[in-house]
Amino acid sequence: MVKQNEKQEEMVETLSKEQQQALLEKYDAESNTRHLKGVMHWVVFAILLSFSLFQLYTAIFGQFTAPIQRTIHLGFALTAIFLLFPARRKGIKGKIQFYDYIFALLSVVVGSYWTINYERLVSSLGSITNVDFYVGLLATLLVLEAARRAVGLSITIIATLFLVYAMYGPYFPDFLAHRGQSLESIIHLMFYTTDGILGTPISVSATYIFVFLLFGAFLVKTGVGQYFNDLAVALAGKLIGGPAKVAIFSSALQGTISGSSVANVVTSGSYTIPMMKKLGYKKEFAGAVEAAASTGGQLMPPIMGAAAFLMVEFIGRGITYWDIAKAAAIPALLYFTGIWIMTHFEAKRLGLRGLSDDEMPNRKEVFKKIYLLIPIVLIIILMLSGVPVMHAALYGIVSCIVVGIVNKETRLGFKEIIDALVDGARTALAVAAATACAGIIVGVVVKTGLGLSLANSLVDLAGGNILLTLVFVMIASLVLGMGAPTTANYVITSTIAAPAIITLLAPDVVSQDLVPITVLLSAHFFVFYFGIIADITPPVALAAFAASGISGGDPIKTGVSSAKLAIAAFIIPYMIVFSPALLMIDVTILQIVWVVITAIMGMIAIGSGVIGYWYRKLKWFERIILIACGLAMIYPESISDISGLIVFGIMFAIQFMTKDKGNKPKDTKLDVTTIQ
Repeated sequence: MVKQNEKQEEMVETLSKEQQQALLEKYDAESNTRHLKGVMHWVVFAILLSFSLFQLYTAIFGQFTAPIQRTIHLGFALTAIFLLFPARRKGIKGKIQFYDYIFALLSVVVGSYWTINYERLVSSLGSITNVDFYVGLLATLLVLEAARRAVGLSITIIATLFLVYAMYGPYFPDFLAHRGQSLESIIHLMFYTTDGILGTPISVSATYIFVFLLFGAFLVKTGVGQYFNDLAVALAGKLIGGPAKVAIFSSALQGTISGSSVANVVTSGSYTIPMMKKLGYKKEFAGAVEAAASTGGQLMPPIMGAAAFLMVEFIGRGITYWDIAKAAAIPALLYFTGIWIMTHFEAKRLGLRGLSDDEMPNRKEVFKKIYLLIPIVLIIILMLSGVPVMHAALYGIVSCIVVGIVNKETRLGFKEIIDALVDGARTALAVAAATACAGIIVGVVVKTGLGLSLANSLVDLAGGNILLTLVFVMIASLVLGMGAPTTANYVITSTIAAPAIITLLAPDVVSQDLVPITVLLSAHFFVFYFGIIADITPPVALAAFAASGISGGDPIKTGVSSAKLAIAAFIIPYMIVFSPALLMIDVTILQIVWVVITAIMGMIAIGSGVIGYWYRKLKWFERIILIACGLAMIYPESISDISGLIVFGIMFAIQFMTKDKGNKPKDTKLDVTTIQ
């Protein structure tokens, strides 16, 4: 297998580890860390290892009370962030500034404060001392700064604006105005209740998310990342436009363990983008395929960028992880099907073919290593069979170690296990900062009732029209999701934007406890999807920009192309709202099959219309007809489905009968001699 990998790397100019890291640091705030050496390297190493051991201990033997568990988790994260992340993106990477030592020590104070003062704080009945106030203020400021460093400026700005709104409510327009909160009451809310920084978002980070990130770190140590590429090539390499389909397949697999669109792009794209360019795809299109596919990885069960666990907590009402994973399955399938269809038609239009036998890996050898996927399959089976999520993740970690023993090339010894623990904790830092900062936003929304005010305002602005309301919510979700990681992204959009859809679809319901489950899921999935695809929607399309850094293409053109390829992601959320059957809740198998078949056929029609090719080059009016009939089949009404199917059948017959009359595309094959 090693020889095969070397052979494949010779065919394309893949990025070196150093180049990949440089690209991550440029576009992904989570990767912009110091490169410490000497004593401080080992100090940070010990902090991260202790962080993982603490989380494993509580996962196995039981958690502490909520404030203690969450503040210790927060304290570990803040301390490590200030030692690892420089204040400026271009700061000195090998040196810790004196003020960061101070911030790190203050983070220890914040992280231990609830543990030391637990009984007094619990019995204080909501009153806090001057010392409590200043510690709470310090915790809030440290969270904002840590989020700025590890996550990005956007979430810090949003959280700060919400704090300003909480204080100066009376000065806002009537539809947003409230009586305002004193600084003391805000600090009490943020650090001494479970509605602010120590609320649901960081609770999920301190329990489910951390253990799953550890699972991902152990999984990477088994060599599964490279295996995803090998398996994708073995399955899709010989198809029309093979490398593009390899990118889609590989990114979908990477999405099961990756929590970042940008990281997914760099990991898979450094291999697939050069391969696509050599085959004949334009730079921008090659980058767009990888960006769109990698972003879709965040929509893939079982992990969904860790948002699946947050969704369980936010929706409540007895919703289980299985309900979320099941609901996400068909939309994710349609998303990747849409990208697959678009790249297929583009490859046909350009006359591109798949890889030759010489360029393909030995399939027999690839399939021999299928056991590397055992931990992923096991964890899915365990969770779907009702095993508690944290226990499933722990069993997954154990299975990774067992699989690592079997695989001689990546056998997990003591050193590798310790490194995996440290890597998992390092990955969790940005998530902890993001969820803590998102808790500030949630706390203000709960305290001021802003969510309901914004929901009513959006509905009124749309005049009660459901389609126009959804368009406004889509725009809000795209804006709020720009530059934010998946976890924070979902927390923000579900808190601010989702209530508008719930208000519109269930106007007479006075409590969320009475809102139909399908309405809740539809609203949350709608904002989740649009928050995620902000990563490929210009002007702030971080995943597309990262892909352009590999392809050498224009960033904006890459972003536009990736948004066009991911057109399914702009349609699916509307389908979910209008046709909850896609979520597989309270529907029959026949209904699901009908919706999926018509949706896929609709994707084929839209894909061919957008690309301008089916069996032959399409005329402009044919493209319009196909896009229109595709939308008709996607819209969940019997009349529109039947009308769309009739037009689809007619267009298919015309295309098939006239395929030889169109211009035959040039047959372009990948020439190994020109690559070496």
